[in-house]
Amino acid sequence: MLHKTRGIALNYIRFRETSIIVKIYTEEFGIQSYIVNGVRSAKSKTNRIALFQPLTLLDLVVYHKSKEQTIHRLSEVRCSLPFRSLPFDFVKSSIALFMTELLVKTLREEETNLPLFQFLVESIVYLEETEEHYENFHLQFLAKLASYLGFGAETVREMEQELNENLYPYKLEPVMRDSLQAFIHLPFDYPAHLTRLQRSKLLDTLVFYYKIHLEGLGEIRSLEVLRELMK
Repeated sequence: MLHKTRGIALNYIRFRETSIIVKIYTEEFGIQSYIVNGVRSAKSKTNRIALFQPLTLLDLVVYHKSKEQTIHRLSEVRCSLPFRSLPFDFVKSSIALFMTELLVKTLREEETNLPLFQFLVESIVYLEETEEHYENFHLQFLAKLASYLGFGAETVREMEQELNENLYPYKLEPVMRDSLQAFIHLPFDYPAHLTRLQRSKLLDTLVFYYKIHLEGLGEIRSLEVLRELMK
């Protein structure tokens, strides 16, 4: 049966000689995998594989036969917001790589979650369109995403209590506590003034907090690349 839905491309793997299997977070069906035929063929006249680069926003027409199916098929696909800065700015692209790896590891539901989907779309659009002062974006994204995943803290005090209970060794400085409280509740354009060291330690704190709540989160390989670029 054919369905229209919006989607966010996460990653893909090669399948056979000319096809790929792409993982997409969809508005209607949550996280799903789709087979796309012929995109790696030398005879292909269009660069359709570019549509499935990380965080690309898509309009889709998809085949879904049953919930038991683990891989579905795409009937139509188009990009709803061509990126002009995100793939070409080293800092933005590193943040996008980190976001993508985190989402691949954390998104599990195969059902609609409109608030989460809309939050992700708004986050990606903001990162694409903002022109300055996005050095804290990855921290803001982590602080806000936790609520949509079901373990967000309303206050920094609440988060610190959980960190202490799980033997996290670092204590947040006052400016870091104030910034984190703002990251949880205020828009992305909030201008937090953090040093590079404070930003790095706050990133470690948030990743540790995620690991408390997400068993098996494991190593986030893009973390060190992001940390280096933020120096």
